[in-house]
Formats: sequence, structure tokens, C-alpha cells
Amino acid sequence: MRMEYAVLSVLLIPLLVVAHPGGVDSFGGHKNKSTGEYHCHRDSCRAAHNQVQSATQDAEKEGRSFSQLYDRKDYPHWSDLDGDCMNTRHEILAASSVGNTRISPDGCYVSSGQWNDPFSGKVYVRASDLDVDHIVPLKWAHIHGAAEWPRNLKEKFANDPENLLAVDDALNQAKGAKGPTEWMPPNQNYRCEYLSRWVLVLRKYSLAMQPGENRIFQKQLSACSLSS
Repeated sequence: MRMEYAVLSVLLIPLLVVAHPGGVDSFGGHKNKSTGEYHCHRDSCRAAHNQVQSATQDAEKEGRSFSQLYDRKDYPHWSDLDGDCMNTRHEILAASSVGNTRISPDGCYVSSGQWNDPFSGKVYVRASDLDVDHIVPLKWAHIHGAAEWPRNLKEKFANDPENLLAVDDALNQAKGAKGPTEWMPPNQNYRCEYLSRWVLVLRKYSLAMQPGENRIFQKQLSACSLSS
């Protein structure tokens, strides 16, 4: 009986392929030519399709277009752009340390120093306690226009010192991909400077907020006597 079932399964596979002319795409799904609807034949496809639908709906609610899902790997970061064996993270740590900085014998890694974290207002001495934050987060930039950038521009953005800041790792994780209308540093003395950094990066890369976000952002800037 088991052998008969196995044989039947093998025979059915070609029939399933024939029943869907053109086969399936790399996700394991395809569009029905009669109805125009997309449907899946693999679990991985269903998960990806659900993500796309959710992202598309979010984009429609926010009045923007959706092009593709965000994948952090599309934004190569912590690159060694100058070829000195120290990647961008450690370049930022070395440049922003205000005390004695300890670097590995090979000159590639920063292990300790003294950092004044602007997000918390605290002082740190261990590099492992810090994240290097993208002031304008990669995912935020992606859904506000960066999705259409060529890969080399995405890498430039992900490693741009003007968009990077050594901060408390827990606060960086709490921020996630949020913009300033959703998250601000707990250290109120730094908030206006934080907003000014946002303005700088948005201008530099021609990124724009959605209308609803921008109304709040303009009020925040006005409170700091800043303009976009």
C-alpha cells in the first residue's frame, strides 16, 4: 500500500506542474492568467506573499507607493571602505571616543575608550555596550524612497558617518526603524541636535517624510527653531 501511494505521488507531481502552465516563480507561486490573482504552492511563498500584502497595505494607508520588501542585506554596512582593516562601526567608535582608546594589536577593532552617549546622557567605556545607530534608519529610508536606489548608493548611505552615532545599545534597539515622529532620545538636551541631524541626512539623500509625518516633524523643528 505504501509503495502504491509513493508511486501515485510521483505520478501526480508532473500533473500539478502541467496544471499550471509556466510553472512557479522563485518564491514558489504564480499568477493565474484567467483571474490575475497570485497564489502559492509552497509555505515559503505564502509567508513572503503575506509580507508583501501587509507592506502594500501599510503603504496605501500612508499614501505612498510600495516597491519591494526591506532586506537589511541590500544595504551593506560596516564596510571597510578605506581598506585599513577597520570597518565603519569601529571607525565611528575610534572617532567619537573622548578618552584613552584601546585598539586591537592589528589595528582593526576598538575595545574600549570613553563615549558620551547623546541618547542617554551617560558615559561608557566598553565598546561592547554601544551600538552604532543609523540616525535615519535603513528600513525607514527604504520605505521613504531608498528602495529604488542602486546598491552602491545604499552602501554609501549605510556607512555614511554623517548618519552614524555611537549610542547605548538598548536605546538603539528600542528606536528600531522609527522616525522622530515616533521615537526621540530620552535625553531631552540632545533632542534638537537629533532633529538637526535628521534634517541634514534627509536633505543629503533627498528623502522625504509622508504628509502626516511631516506635519508632526515641522512642529518638532519649530519648537527647536529649526527648519527643513
